[in-house]
Amino acid sequence: MSVTETVKGNYILAVDDIPDNLLLVQLALEQEGHHVVLAHNGETALKQIKQAPPKLILLDVMMPGMDGYEVTRRIRQDKNLPFIPILLVTAREESSLVEGLDAGADEFVRKPFQIDELQARVRSMLRLKETIDQRENFVSCLTHDLRTPLVAANRMLDLISQQAFGDVTCEQKEAIANIVGSNQNMLEMLNTLLETHHYELGQKILSFIPVNLQQLISEVVIELEPLAIEKGIELQHTSENDVSEIKGDRLELRRLITNLIGNAIKFTDTGSVKVSLSQKESAVLVQVEDSGIGISPQEQQTIFQRYHQGNHRRSGKGLGLYLCQQIIHAHQGKITVSSRLGKGTTFTLSIPKT
Repeated sequence: MSVTETVKGNYILAVDDIPDNLLLVQLALEQEGHHVVLAHNGETALKQIKQAPPKLILLDVMMPGMDGYEVTRRIRQDKNLPFIPILLVTAREESSLVEGLDAGADEFVRKPFQIDELQARVRSMLRLKETIDQRENFVSCLTHDLRTPLVAANRMLDLISQQAFGDVTCEQKEAIANIVGSNQNMLEMLNTLLETHHYELGQKILSFIPVNLQQLISEVVIELEPLAIEKGIELQHTSENDVSEIKGDRLELRRLITNLIGNAIKFTDTGSVKVSLSQKESAVLVQVEDSGIGISPQEQQTIFQRYHQGNHRRSGKGLGLYLCQQIIHAHQGKITVSSRLGKGTTFTLSIPKT
């Protein structure tokens, strides 16, 4: 099967600039019942991978032009690709292991290799692929299956609260409202988990269009202002004149800014939350500053890590800020934090100009 053919179903991609090596790999893997596609250089391999991602890549390290390390790095940097195990084939010394693993390879096999060793390593990599694929399906199915009954329950509770099935006392209405609130928190957590999962898999598709951040931030501030009023704090919004538009996914940027402002209100009991928009030479800056409880220096080091939970009783499940970081990185930007305990916190977004 050649690289120019449209591949349907599962296959293994073997990449080597020496035809005899490719033939040996092909014969060894076809004995195991695998379909094998051959590529003679890195550029051809990358084109084939984009056309139809394989279930496994066997990649020679030493090739003219683009070597195996560079091919590996480009594959791992492409967020539109699913996870593909990469098995590097090399005759080099131990130092090549470090470079290959740092580039994103999963396993090595040494030249000259035994046929049974190659076949065993391929079986191991395919098991890894199957395990990860099953985990991906599990998370998607789990979030979907949990969200459906929660939404249905909230609709039923709403009907009960509206006395569709008979009179409801004030105490019962209060209890129903608490249950609805808890269900809504669970739904938000599940949505965040699913969004995070999509970013991690490189399956998140963004629509980059011109975005007016002044308008976007104003919308979010108006939406969240009742939360600030309820807590007796002031929510302020300032902006420099003529801030440049940026290119971005409006929905994801709204999710990002909503999360940061919502967190600021959540962790502020007195004072204010200030949202400012400005620009510098190459980027647009969004700052969310609060006068809340602050974050310790130790927590600041890990606050954007997945499942990081703060020590405060109001801390969430450690996904919100991790998702914020995924969103801003997808926009080629940065998010930073500065804080002092008891003195408030400032999150700064730096987003490249259009």
